[in-house]
Amino acid sequence: MKSKDSGYCEEWNFQDNGIITREGSHVSFLNFKNVLATKSELNRNYSEVTEFILLGFRTSPEVQILLFFLFLLIYVVIVLRNHSMLVVIEIDSRLHTPVYFFLRNLSCLDLSATPQSLLPKLTTVLSKEKKISHNDCATQFFFFALFVGTEDFFLTVMAYDRFSAICSPFLYTIRMSQQACLCLVVGSSICGCINSMIQTGFTFSLHFCGENRLEHFFCDVPVMIKISCIDTLVNEIVLFILSALIITTTTVILVFYVHILSTVLKIPSTHGRCKTFSTCSSHITVVSLFYGTVFFTYAQPGAISSPKSKVIAVFYTLVIPMLNL
Repeated sequence: MKSKDSGYCEEWNFQDNGIITREGSHVSFLNFKNVLATKSELNRNYSEVTEFILLGFRTSPEVQILLFFLFLLIYVVIVLRNHSMLVVIEIDSRLHTPVYFFLRNLSCLDLSATPQSLLPKLTTVLSKEKKISHNDCATQFFFFALFVGTEDFFLTVMAYDRFSAICSPFLYTIRMSQQACLCLVVGSSICGCINSMIQTGFTFSLHFCGENRLEHFFCDVPVMIKISCIDTLVNEIVLFILSALIITTTTVILVFYVHILSTVLKIPSTHGRCKTFSTCSSHITVVSLFYGTVFFTYAQPGAISSPKSKVIAVFYTLVIPMLNL
């Protein structure tokens, strides 16, 4: 091919091996076609993922239907029990006490949190199209982390309430005044919100390239870290620190219950001891299940790749809200 410009003639030669040379100059483009192909391949391989696929429980269709009705039944029980609790507390003036004030807020929290964790389960169980966009995934996780973090602080506050009622009954009305209870609830919600914003910000600032299948029924930090295509050491450290800070509240709860147990053992009658400690039994059960499952899922080394994570998640998203009363 020749090009004339001001009487100057250049000869362009296209070789079979992709080499392009220009006579009359020192410019050459080696393997031009191969470079373009390689660049195109790199762009394709590192394109950002805009949606994820929730794999959920990979079982037979019969088991999927059974799981659907099981989750639906649990949801109905949660709704009925929590609504019943709210109605009974509202109409009975004798229940207008701090402990039932916390129970009422916990019921409201469970009623708000359960749909956030249940709908993804029902969707992944029956739906053939299990895709979720990046933004919807981030929104779903934000509210999930908000409710779980807030419940963590609620359980600590309720342990403090039982500690004050049993160990310091004469100071109970002062420590657990209406204003103090309101501050504890608002403070728990703020702490839960801060935890949620930090985890959501760090998790969804990751880059996801190519792999978009999540081995879960909702968007959660461990599975998001697992499929990220960049180094996630900082995210894993942040996750561990936040989980450790939340789980250290178990130490506070443990201290409260050590004092409660020592006080109960000083009660002379067996009936009195049983009656007093029975007010804490349901709370102890919920605390044990909640912190045990959270520790296994988020703070234990290797939990990110654990195949049991989905089963454990069912406990702290559905079973525990059903036992919170």
